[in-house]
Parts: sequence; structure tokens; C-alpha cells
Amino acid sequence: MVDGMHAKDILIDGYGRIREEVHAALDGLGPDDLHHRPSPDTNTIAWLVWHLTRVQDDHVADAFDLDQVWLAQDWQKRFGLDLPRHDTGYGHSSAKVAKVRVASADLLTGYYDAVHEQTLGALRSLAAKDLERVVDERWDPPVSLGVRLVSVLSDDLQHVGQAAYLRGLLQSAAA
Repeated sequence: MVDGMHAKDILIDGYGRIREEVHAALDGLGPDDLHHRPSPDTNTIAWLVWHLTRVQDDHVADAFDLDQVWLAQDWQKRFGLDLPRHDTGYGHSSAKVAKVRVASADLLTGYYDAVHEQTLGALRSLAAKDLERVVDERWDPPVSLGVRLVSVLSDDLQHVGQAAYLRGLLQSAAA
């Protein structure tokens, strides 16, 4: 512990930073900005934020035996994407990236915020010993809850950083 902080407090802070960065990356962007591709095979801001949210939703739900927000709260229907119900974007081709089109940044932030709330609820319930629980035996060594949560945190921060970079490219091109 650092000054009374527990591991779950550090995780809650880290996941809060993802939320802040998602909102900053999307703030004020319209559909053209969300779907802009600087080159034909580049991921879009919309795809990056959708993907990082789907991964967080999928992995946290699985690790805590929860329903995915995507399905339980009808986000899959609200987005109306021409993709399989459980698709998270992992391994998407350029053509599949192009299928992730949204009407507004509000749809992306709404879904992210719903996933964030479920994640916070799960994190608040943690005891230190829970972080050692194995959540995925398909790897060698098997993946513990703590490792999975840090992995998602890292992946999400990388993707939101990419979205922020694309936003910066858009803004510099418009200036």
C-alpha cells in the first residue's frame, strides 16, 4: 500500500483516466471526423473507441461473470453494426474497420460510460486476494484477474492515445 491506497484504488484511478481520454478524444467531433482515414487502411477514431470499449466490456464481464453491457443494455442494437453480436474488433481487416460507422460521438461516449460504470462496480468489489484468481487458463502461465485488468487498461490507453493522435491530425489539417 502507498499511503493507504489499495490495488483496487489504483485500478479505479487508471480506468477513470481511460474515461477522461475517451471523452477528450471524441469531444466535438462529427461523423466525418469520426470516420476519417488518413490512409486507406488506417483505423478510424470511431473504430478505435468502439474497439477499446468492446474489449473492456468483454474482458471485464468475463472476468467478473457479468453480462456484457453491449448485449444486456441493447448497445449492439443501438449501434446497428453489420458485425457478429460478440465481435470486439480483434483482428479486424480494413473492410471490417470500415463497417464501424456511428451517427455521433454521443453514441460512443454513452456506450463507453455504461461500460465504465460496470467496470467501476466490479473494481469496487475487489479484495486484494481476488487479483490472484485465474481468469483465463488458455495462456501459459494462466492469466490472473490482476494481470487481465492491467492488460485491458494498457490496451485501452494505447487505443485512446491513437484516437487522440488521429484527432490531432484532423485538427492540424483543418488549421
